[in-house]
Amino acid sequence: MYVAVKGGERAIDNAHAWLAEERRGAPDVAELSIAQIREQLALAVNRVMAEGSLYDPDLAALAIKQARGDMIEAIFLIRAYRTTLPRFGASDPVETGAMACDRRISATYKDLPGGQVLGPTFDYTHRLLDFALAAEGGEVPAPATGAADAEDMPHVTGFLAGEGLIQGEAEGAETPRDLTREPLDFPADRPLRLQALARGDEGFVLSMAYSTQRGYGRNHPFVGELRVGIVEVEMEIPELGFAIGIGEMQVTECETVNQFLGSKSEPPQFTRGYGLVFGHSERKAISMALVDRALRWEELGEDDSGAPAQDSEFVLSHADNVQATGFLEHIKLPHYVDFQSELELIRRIRAEAIAAGAREAAE
Repeated sequence: MYVAVKGGERAIDNAHAWLAEERRGAPDVAELSIAQIREQLALAVNRVMAEGSLYDPDLAALAIKQARGDMIEAIFLIRAYRTTLPRFGASDPVETGAMACDRRISATYKDLPGGQVLGPTFDYTHRLLDFALAAEGGEVPAPATGAADAEDMPHVTGFLAGEGLIQGEAEGAETPRDLTREPLDFPADRPLRLQALARGDEGFVLSMAYSTQRGYGRNHPFVGELRVGIVEVEMEIPELGFAIGIGEMQVTECETVNQFLGSKSEPPQFTRGYGLVFGHSERKAISMALVDRALRWEELGEDDSGAPAQDSEFVLSHADNVQATGFLEHIKLPHYVDFQSELELIRRIRAEAIAAGAREAAE
């Protein structure tokens, strides 16, 4: 039983005022603008958009500022705002094969059409603090090239599909359930699992993916392809009878290639894991692909090893950081009645135990 706190409005108002003061920080330091957060903390903005299920860099930057940099609080703010928005319809599936790639790499083929595009990445940087960044206002060198032509960059898994060496992807007959409008339930099909993983906490999904690589799920894949870039979003207009472009967004896509020894219904071949998230978020996309493949064990006729990452209900029920935070932090609420009952119970049990010990000593 929860007990409401009464007579605390003044304390709450003061707490809000103190929070605003702490958020602003020292007044002699320039205030961060939304544009600065959007442009210079882009990876944080991308995470908030992905786990908040709303693609809007400005709103994500505002949420980060309001939350004082607390990512989960910012994600909560974005989700709460999204629930107030009207929904006019659904866009067509984005065509990632037509992506204008800023980055595109493959761990399976060295030479491939379109080549490897390293793009903006930490992969080849030294993990040393760059104190030159403390000298604000320095010029940033421009990259030599821009986004690569999408026509020259076919999906790598298409090469394997051409030889019949990788399992095909069946198109869904029905419109997938929308996790932002319906509660998660089980059994969860693959489209619903992918939605939950895309919204899931990056750290949790990463830990689940890491566990599969360490043997808890026998899942050590190759990154068939990782690409980051801009895709066009299209929507069917009934009055027109065809789709039109309504905008563009940056996404990260990862397809993993996993060995599969076959089953009673499937021949030996490669299988896929898949990840797609808003913005530039490679760690999340790769982690998502690994966990996606681990959760497919049943449909592929594999043995259940009992690994946590293969348990759909365990993974999906604990991946959402907003739900986890709410349940965790509710214990800060007043539980006075509950505690008093527990306190009385412990006092009574303790008294009975002391009395029983005294009787045994007397005998």
